[in-house]
Amino acid sequence: MERLRFAPSPTGYLHVGGARTALFNYLYAKKVGGTFILRIEDTDPERSKPEYSEQILRSMKWLGLHWDEGPYYQSKRMERYREVVEYLLDNGLAYECFCTPEELEARRKEAQKQGKPYKYDRRCLHLTEEEKEKLRAEGRKPAIRIKLPDENPDREIKWHDLVKGDISIKISELDDFIIVRSDGTPTYNFAVVVDDHDMGVTLVMRGEDHISNTPKQIILYEILGWDVPKFAHIPMILGEDKTKLSKRHGAVSVEEYKKQGYLAKAMFNFLALLGASYEENKEVYEPEELIRLFEIEKITSHPAVFDHDKLRHINREHLKRLSLEELKKELEPFMEEKGYQWPDNWEVVLELLRERAYTLLDFVDKGDFFFTDDFQWDEKAQKQWEKGKDMVPALADLADAFESLTEWNAENIEQAMRDVAAKKEFKPRKFFPIVRIAVSGKTVGPSLFHMLEAMPKDTVVRRLRKAVSQM
Repeated sequence: MERLRFAPSPTGYLHVGGARTALFNYLYAKKVGGTFILRIEDTDPERSKPEYSEQILRSMKWLGLHWDEGPYYQSKRMERYREVVEYLLDNGLAYECFCTPEELEARRKEAQKQGKPYKYDRRCLHLTEEEKEKLRAEGRKPAIRIKLPDENPDREIKWHDLVKGDISIKISELDDFIIVRSDGTPTYNFAVVVDDHDMGVTLVMRGEDHISNTPKQIILYEILGWDVPKFAHIPMILGEDKTKLSKRHGAVSVEEYKKQGYLAKAMFNFLALLGASYEENKEVYEPEELIRLFEIEKITSHPAVFDHDKLRHINREHLKRLSLEELKKELEPFMEEKGYQWPDNWEVVLELLRERAYTLLDFVDKGDFFFTDDFQWDEKAQKQWEKGKDMVPALADLADAFESLTEWNAENIEQAMRDVAAKKEFKPRKFFPIVRIAVSGKTVGPSLFHMLEAMPKDTVVRRLRKAVSQM
């Protein structure tokens, strides 16, 4: 049975790139009936924060990426790492290195001056116990380096990447890399290998920025005599300007998109399309469809572009699929944050607003006039109001006409508005927008007559009279 894992570091919020990696692992595990493991790689005490771990778990739950095992925390596995290090040291497969960071940097700069690639020169490999004790007495704390096999320097470390194809590197291009820092914490490449082995991971699917780590990890598997898992490195995500996705392209954390009013299913759908293709001429999928259709072979080897317009389109389509009850439930947190109240005819209001909504925020921001008298006028509305202020006094006549209506419906509302416009010799296409602004503070929105019909008559009349009095 396939076992896959997602292993984020809690040094920041869950980035959309990390979420996409988690999603691909989740889709494949579900597709083949495998196991999806969550592991928190928190061995960096300075940068790892509990609040980031909590946010990662929260974001994954929101997206629907429910793990089968975990979360496991590397910080709770330190004894296991020490156990493996002791084995390596006892068997001459690793050694203590007393070189300071300053000394290593000086050698690196010297190699650069000479135009040579820098590799650790193994000067600590053959230290005697007496020399080691002397260095310890100086206050030096050793790091631990793996001893690379050197019997065949031309040997190549090879693997068939399930996305990138065949990749190889000569072992002579590597050096005895550090597996435990001088403060006793394991390095990424070492801890990952121990964890993946112990957790029975059979397929490591991660971002292509980890390709350079893979040869080191394969060597560790070989030295320890453990089975090497399969690897699949997925392409990076770029902004629309084809540069690495960053905050200057907009939100990059999953939780930020949630706050902006995107649906979890829409983000799930959109992320699944970043670097993979499924069916021709189709972009909107339910999670169950994506699980059924997902194949590693469908992952492209070239970078994916984060298209915000596509995300908005997909979100809009998923909004349309929600029942009104489901939509109301999704909107509750946004309504509560604003302090808005649901009208009695909330179903009618939501149907009207859904016609133009791309996000959940659109309902509360562009539809605020349905939920409160303290609504905001947008900039375009203010400018158009100034241009049409000669028509504002006629709103008092319209308020009178509305008050006299015995049946408050779109047909009667339209007729009353046309009658007032004709009486005042205003063109409807100029007068009607002034009515919309007075009642909603917006220049665009649902069908005007149906919008007014969906509001209490006394509210509409009150707002019209208020607009006249404020002039």
